[in-house]
Amino acid sequence: MEKTVHDNSLVKNDQFLKVPFATKVAYGCGDVACNISFGVVGTYLTLFYTDYIGIPAATIGLVMLISRIFDGVSDVVMGYLVSHTKSKYGQSRPWILWTAIPYTISIILLFMVPQTSPTLQFIYIFVTYNFSTTIMYTAVNLPYGSLSAMLTRDQSERDMVSVFRMAMSPFGRIAIAMFTMPVVKFLGNDQRAWVISISIWAFVGLLLLLFCFAKCEEKVFIERKTPEKKEKGNAKATLKALFTNQYFWAVGILWMLQNATVGITGMILPYYCKYIFQNETWMYSVLYFSEFITVIVGVMLCPILIKRIGKRNTVLIGAFIALAAQCIFIINPYSFELTLGISILRGLGAAPLNACVFGMLNDVVEFGHWKSGLRQEAYIFSAGSVGSKIGPGITTAIVTGIMTMSGYISSTSGVAIQPQSALDAIVNLYAYGPLLVWIIVAVVTLMYKLDKIYPKIMVELAEREAKGEC
Repeated sequence: MEKTVHDNSLVKNDQFLKVPFATKVAYGCGDVACNISFGVVGTYLTLFYTDYIGIPAATIGLVMLISRIFDGVSDVVMGYLVSHTKSKYGQSRPWILWTAIPYTISIILLFMVPQTSPTLQFIYIFVTYNFSTTIMYTAVNLPYGSLSAMLTRDQSERDMVSVFRMAMSPFGRIAIAMFTMPVVKFLGNDQRAWVISISIWAFVGLLLLLFCFAKCEEKVFIERKTPEKKEKGNAKATLKALFTNQYFWAVGILWMLQNATVGITGMILPYYCKYIFQNETWMYSVLYFSEFITVIVGVMLCPILIKRIGKRNTVLIGAFIALAAQCIFIINPYSFELTLGISILRGLGAAPLNACVFGMLNDVVEFGHWKSGLRQEAYIFSAGSVGSKIGPGITTAIVTGIMTMSGYISSTSGVAIQPQSALDAIVNLYAYGPLLVWIIVAVVTLMYKLDKIYPKIMVELAEREAKGEC
């Protein structure tokens, strides 16, 4: 399985082979599991806190904003741990096994808020939110993300792995969006009902993570033996290589914005359906399902575009489609029919970014290896993950802040009469928030030029590795 290259580099000879279909599916299942947590936090957690526990929106925003500081630290720490992990299962893969159970428990704890004083509730929310999103989500999602770069070094195969991931990942959010509220209503529409419903989802996530671990074997392994190469691995050189990788910054921003778009639509939509359309059950399910099933279909079609025009141009086309959709929505944001049509069109526009962002990040790994001589899968994915969490964190803080300033009323009964100012704020957030994000996506994508030079980079890397030079 291994061959020696120039006596100083060990390279697995199967690292350029095709990834089996079962492995691609299993890898996609891993993101479905991650998106169960992401879907719970991004769609229902804020609504649960404000309308079932009675916590002010501003308090929730404060918790989530402060938590982003710890998120940044946890991602860096996790990147270091993964990069220094050596086990019989590989480097990234074992973390999926080790963290699966505590990760699923952490999701349930989010909804077990005690009926006590506001101060103790704040402390409980802060601790459990950080345990779930800052610690456990990071511990499972970051190694999971970097695992994709370790399945193969073949660009087309990695692109397909990314496509499988992003085609399957919305199913976690879709399932949460479609079935959670009906189940909660059926079980009594109270906190106990929420805990039972979320526990079911957590168990499903556990099974999917274990399946991902079982089927996704690491194939890419490059070990350096020369002292001079070892010296390059110090902290200063590592950080310099990371921060001077210009495409890391571009893709990191795109990853952050991709999460921001999901955060805005996911968090606001429950409020939008409940207070603007006066229907929080089937309308929400229909709108959410329509948008994300379109994302899935679009992601599955993206490989055709990627092969013809590249990842950068594919993302750019999608950004313009999403921008057009949001501009049309602004014409009449009170029409359910128009909102449904726009949800479908916006999903079509979002699909290319979803399909390409992780493939682009894998390309960034190879670019960094070519530029600095260092492979930094874990560090690149960990640093990029910081941005992916900053996006939703800032989004949540801004959204809850605006809702608070507009006079939004929290309650413990699930029912409240909101002032017109709060209703207007909900409409404006859903209309103009995504518009701003997609404008930035288009601008950043225009600056991404890696597609053009990538084939040359891989040829040079192959030559260097054959000589034992990198």
